[in-house]
Amino acid sequence: MPRVSILLPVCDAAPTLERALASCLTQTWRDLEIVAVDDHSCDGSSEILRAMAMRDPRVHVVTAPDPGGIVVALQSAVGAALGDLLARMDADDACRPERIERQVALLDAQPDLSLVGCQVSIRRPDGDLGEGYARYQEWLNACLSPEQIARESFIESPLPHPSVMMRREALEAVGGYQDVPWAEDYDLWLRMLAAGMRLAKVPDVLLEWEDGESRLSRRDERYSLESFQRCKAHHLARIARIREHGTVIWGAGLIGKRMARFLQREGITIHRFVDINPRRIGKRIGGIGVCGVDDIGELGDPVHLAAVGQPGRRDEVRRCLLALGGAEGQDFLCVA
Repeated sequence: MPRVSILLPVCDAAPTLERALASCLTQTWRDLEIVAVDDHSCDGSSEILRAMAMRDPRVHVVTAPDPGGIVVALQSAVGAALGDLLARMDADDACRPERIERQVALLDAQPDLSLVGCQVSIRRPDGDLGEGYARYQEWLNACLSPEQIARESFIESPLPHPSVMMRREALEAVGGYQDVPWAEDYDLWLRMLAAGMRLAKVPDVLLEWEDGESRLSRRDERYSLESFQRCKAHHLARIARIREHGTVIWGAGLIGKRMARFLQREGITIHRFVDINPRRIGKRIGGIGVCGVDDIGELGDPVHLAAVGQPGRRDEVRRCLLALGGAEGQDFLCVA
């Protein structure tokens, strides 16, 4: 009975699969198994998995049932796993040797944690992250404590899926992986946070996270920016204060307008937009008025949502709302 089960969905990953498996099998933590779910591969991945399982009894190969897909593969992996601690891994990534040991140690040291991740190094095929990805990696690796992860959770997914280890009981308590029309991992983190669970990270880079063109998040509509906003709106609409008192959206640009539309579809009232652009102030968007920052008095009962995408603007809005006496996580949330 291994304590740790590494869940590894595999679909046509032959060029990178051996490297990923080797990085798991050479961990300093030896009490583990790899549950590799072959999702109907046709590029030689199945043969690689079978050969590796013959060489190392810690590798167990499961064939995903039809119709397949990432959620079905993950559900199959959880069902076949023996460990009480479930770690994730993707077939195009690589772990540092101490990753599993460090994550087990953090969970053992803090029993109140339900899930832990780690910092990551994003790898692009051309070796150039670019300004956007560099900023994203910096943001990801700065979300370390349970408080930071909870605070930033509606901005983007604060945990790269292949970097996490979770307690099986925590996963089961929130209904496991679910087939949703958006990213299955982000949906899971938001359900865990809504249930009051604490998520954290080992403050070291323990995963090389590949961002190749074949990555699922680049090919599947469920991982698009619009789908992420729909996911956010779905979970925001389940917050009691938002359901009861509605929201005020800071930012009347594309992001704010789209968020308003998705929240309205969830039955949430949008009282007004707040914007700094003088060309927008005084106008109406879908029947909702746009006011300036100087027009805000007390924040009142609605939850204020900062939905601005330009670099630096989020912190400006955050400072403004704090100056108005708002408490982040209660009176206002950053959602972009």
